[in-house]
Amino acid sequence: MKTLKDVKVGETVAVARLHGGGPVKRRIMDMGITKGVEIFVRKVAPLGDPMELNVRGYELSLRKADAEMIEVS
Repeated sequence: MKTLKDVKVGETVAVARLHGGGPVKRRIMDMGITKGVEIFVRKVAPLGDPMELNVRGYELSLRKADAEMIEVS
């Protein structure tokens, strides 16, 4: 299983599935990350956290802990 945390800078991936549940999953979905959406990894902070992503035409910063819950293909 490949998660968003494993994606390298410059790659574009599609969301296959969201793991986890409750308020955390709801927050991720509210940010526009849903099944089938393409995500481009723009850059990663020097210490590896957070990641900067392009999703649905806007920029989003996401912690690695949250990125681990997003399965991509």
